[in-house]
Amino acid sequence: MEIVDVILSEETEEKLNRKHNVTYNEIIEVFRKNPKFLFEQKGHYPDEHLYSVWGQTIGGRYLISFFIYKKTKEALLVSSREMNQKERERYAKK
Repeated sequence: MEIVDVILSEETEEKLNRKHNVTYNEIIEVFRKNPKFLFEQKGHYPDEHLYSVWGQTIGGRYLISFFIYKKTKEALLVSSREMNQKERERYAKK
């Protein structure tokens, strides 16, 4: 999957910092450091679907981020959080 840019609104960024203690830089690290992508569900618009990206930050945190893959090859970030134990086990098997 080719992603040319990650789009994050100020409102979503503030929510991720406050609620999940996840920073924009950590999200970018996951997209750049051996990411694993998974189709989640069909989107409301043709060819714009919801995906997740699974990965580890440079600091060692395991994150899962959800985004809409736009026709422009941009990732519109919806949410991001730390993986739970079951998700970490699933990530290790991929």
